[in-house]
Amino acid sequence: QGLKPLVPTESPAPIFGTSKPPSGLPAAESFLGKNEVPDLQKVFQRSDGLPVHLKRGVPDKLLYRTTMALTIGGTIYCLVALYIGSQPKNK
Repeated sequence: QGLKPLVPTESPAPIFGTSKPPSGLPAAESFLGKNEVPDLQKVFQRSDGLPVHLKRGVPDKLLYRTTMALTIGGTIYCLVALYIGSQPKNK
Protein backbone atom coordinates (compact mmCIF):
# COMPACT_ATOMS: atom_id res chain seq x y z
CA GLN A 1 0.00 0.00 0.00
CA GLY A 2 2.71 2.49 0.93
CA LEU A 3 4.99 1.85 -2.06
CA LYS A 4 4.59 3.85 -5.23
CA PRO A 5 5.96 2.81 -8.61
CA LEU A 6 9.26 4.46 -9.54
CA VAL A 7 8.37 4.71 -13.21
CA PRO A 8 5.37 6.82 -14.22
CA THR A 9 2.54 4.71 -15.55
CA GLU A 10 1.79 7.12 -18.41
CA SER A 11 4.38 8.04 -20.98
CA PRO A 12 4.94 11.73 -21.68
CA ALA A 13 3.77 13.26 -24.92
CA PRO A 14 6.34 12.89 -27.74
CA ILE A 15 8.43 15.92 -28.59
CA PHE A 16 8.97 16.53 -32.27
CA GLY A 17 11.44 18.95 -33.84
CA THR A 18 10.02 22.27 -34.88
CA SER A 19 11.38 25.14 -36.89
CA LYS A 20 10.48 27.54 -34.09
CA PRO A 21 12.98 27.90 -31.20
CA PRO A 22 11.67 27.35 -27.68
CA SER A 23 10.39 30.42 -25.92
CA GLY A 24 12.61 32.13 -23.38
CA LEU A 25 15.86 31.69 -25.32
CA PRO A 26 17.70 34.53 -27.04
CA ALA A 27 17.84 34.65 -30.81
CA ALA A 28 20.25 32.18 -32.44
CA GLU A 29 22.34 34.92 -34.02
CA SER A 30 23.28 36.41 -30.66
CA PHE A 31 25.41 33.45 -29.56
CA LEU A 32 26.62 32.01 -32.86
CA GLY A 33 29.05 34.81 -33.60
CA LYS A 34 30.96 35.39 -36.81
CA ASN A 35 32.02 32.45 -38.96
CA GLU A 36 35.83 32.56 -38.92
CA VAL A 37 36.41 29.43 -41.00
CA PRO A 38 36.90 31.22 -44.37
CA ASP A 39 39.44 33.59 -42.81
CA LEU A 40 41.35 30.72 -41.21
CA GLN A 41 41.29 28.78 -44.48
CA LYS A 42 42.98 31.71 -46.20
CA VAL A 43 45.66 31.83 -43.49
CA PHE A 44 46.40 28.11 -43.52
CA GLN A 45 46.28 27.67 -47.31
CA ARG A 46 48.71 30.52 -48.00
CA SER A 47 51.86 29.17 -49.64
CA ASP A 48 54.56 30.98 -47.66
CA GLY A 49 56.75 27.97 -46.89
CA LEU A 50 55.80 27.78 -43.21
CA PRO A 51 54.51 24.55 -41.70
CA VAL A 52 50.87 24.56 -40.60
CA HIS A 53 51.72 24.60 -36.90
CA LEU A 54 53.54 27.94 -37.28
CA LYS A 55 51.20 29.81 -39.66
CA ARG A 56 49.54 32.07 -37.08
CA GLY A 57 52.68 33.92 -36.05
CA VAL A 58 54.18 34.67 -32.64
CA PRO A 59 51.74 32.68 -30.44
CA ASP A 60 52.37 29.54 -32.49
CA LYS A 61 56.14 30.06 -32.38
CA LEU A 62 56.02 30.57 -28.62
CA LEU A 63 54.00 27.39 -28.07
CA TYR A 64 56.24 25.41 -30.41
CA ARG A 65 59.47 26.56 -28.76
CA THR A 66 58.07 25.97 -25.26
CA THR A 67 57.03 22.45 -26.25
CA MET A 68 60.44 21.71 -27.75
CA ALA A 69 62.24 23.08 -24.67
CA LEU A 70 60.13 20.95 -22.33
CA THR A 71 60.67 17.88 -24.51
CA ILE A 72 64.45 18.30 -24.67
CA GLY A 73 64.66 19.20 -20.97
CA GLY A 74 62.58 16.17 -20.01
CA THR A 75 64.72 13.88 -22.14
CA ILE A 76 67.93 15.18 -20.55
CA TYR A 77 66.40 14.84 -17.07
CA CYS A 78 65.40 11.22 -17.75
CA LEU A 79 68.85 10.34 -19.10
CA VAL A 80 70.58 11.90 -16.07
CA ALA A 81 68.19 10.12 -13.68
CA LEU A 82 68.85 6.80 -15.43
CA TYR A 83 72.61 7.38 -15.25
CA ILE A 84 72.54 8.29 -11.55
CA GLY A 85 70.21 5.39 -10.76
CA SER A 86 72.46 2.89 -12.52
CA GLN A 87 75.54 3.79 -10.46
CA PRO A 88 76.50 1.21 -7.79
CA LYS A 89 75.86 2.19 -4.20
CA ASN A 90 79.00 2.70 -2.09
CA LYS A 91 78.83 1.67 1.56
